Amino acid sequence: MAITDTVRRRTRTRPRVVTAALSVVGYAVVIGSFAGLVPFPELGRGTVLLFADLIAVINAAALTALLAGWWFIRRGDVRKHRGSMLTSFSLIVLFLVLYVWKQAGGFTKEFVVSEGQFLAGFATLITDAYWGMLAIHVLLSIVAVPVVLHAVVLGLTHSPSELGDTAHPRVGRAAVIAWSVSLALGIVTYLMLNHVYGWEALRLAG
Repeated sequence: MAITDTVRRRTRTRPRVVTAALSVVGYAVVIGSFAGLVPFPELGRGTVLLFADLIAVINAAALTALLAGWWFIRRGDVRKHRGSMLTSFSLIVLFLVLYVWKQAGGFTKEFVVSEGQFLAGFATLITDAYWGMLAIHVLLSIVAVPVVLHAVVLGLTHSPSELGDTAHPRVGRAAVIAWSVSLALGIVTYLMLNHVYGWEALRLAG
């Protein structure tokens, strides 16, 4: 208990430093995984497809919890807001683990629009739209990491009555907007890739 209190107290006095450190660790793990420096067990084709489905479900649940948390705080229900946001954050961490494992231990997919599919006559436009949404999804996911972490760090180290005097309300709004858009686009691109159009495997693990 004493160790926990000490960590909380030090984190409380240096939230930006802690946020920066956690962000660097997160980025390092992801980059190291894609570079092959952090080993992941190799995944078979069926497992990669299962992970893709699980990630979509997790993203949908995280988005729901995120929007619920925003709704609760607008109505002054701090307890439910906190629970919803921590649920969303936990789901996002789970998403990150599965996503990195899928990419590092499995294979990537190339988006394909085939003849006869929905609006196939506009294949170029659809493909550009898909990659554009995917790029925004990935960019927001990367940029939002320190924003989300900072909001969580402040929320866990300050009482509800204190948070109004910190950057938590401002940072929290930015985090909700960035992550909501990112998660929504992730779900849309998943549906386009796996259920509306098609894909080809680009890279096998190893």
